[in-house]
Amino acid sequence: MRRVLGALSVLLSSLLLLTVLGAAAPADADGVPLPTNPFGDPTGANDWSCRPSADRPEPVVIVHGTFGDRKSLLDDLSAAMVGEGFCVFSVDYGNRGTGDVRSSARQLKRFVTRVLGATGAAKVSMVGHSQGGMMPRYYIKFLGGARYVDDLVGLSPSNHGTTVVGDPAKPLTGALLDGLCPACRQQAAGSPFLTRLNRGDETPGRVSYTQVTTRYDEVVVPYTSAYLAPGPRTTNVTIQDSCPADPAEHVLIPMSRTAIQWTLNALERPGPADPSFRPAC
Repeated sequence: MRRVLGALSVLLSSLLLLTVLGAAAPADADGVPLPTNPFGDPTGANDWSCRPSADRPEPVVIVHGTFGDRKSLLDDLSAAMVGEGFCVFSVDYGNRGTGDVRSSARQLKRFVTRVLGATGAAKVSMVGHSQGGMMPRYYIKFLGGARYVDDLVGLSPSNHGTTVVGDPAKPLTGALLDGLCPACRQQAAGSPFLTRLNRGDETPGRVSYTQVTTRYDEVVVPYTSAYLAPGPRTTNVTIQDSCPADPAEHVLIPMSRTAIQWTLNALERPGPADPSFRPAC
């Protein structure tokens, strides 16, 4: 309960901060406010001169989560992928990921088009944290992304939503979520957005889907809501099943050595991560 209350406190504080900062934020072609990121790029990422190799033909796009940006929490993940020979790119979207998820997916689509044009690659792979693991599924399912995505790795993705957002039916909660963070309301368990996204085939196309979760997730609750329907192109793992002492929770999972190893395993082989893989703990 203490973790849940803490998460809600952080959520409310972030929403209030965004109210102050969002008014002056620049907007994209859809009129969606874009984040201002004073921190630059994650380690080794967004080198637009990078060309994929025969061993690493798909550039990797990192997709941050709600309230995030293209760098924060993502340096270790980016450095590990660059160290393995991948061209890595990281995208800012949706007023720090608070905007309507559908508009954010359109921003992602434009970014992927830019990456493919710059690198000459036929497809990209994606590694997303939280909303960043779920939102690309909208791009894949509804915006033609299935043609252009090889792997999607979600780190604590909000695939089936969370029970800690609050009750959207309550007027105050609903007004806060609609006005300050539409994406928060859309990520509530059972929301109309997620119901549509998950209706029918949860893993469309020839994309390989890997979900990496943590038992200590205090934001995507229950943590198993990150899992996708089982199938030949789907792997669901929880980091403590392979490394019981890994303390990473929702915020820190992109920096987890265990999670990064699972991510690399998914990217470096055909199909999703190998369920029998055992990372070094």
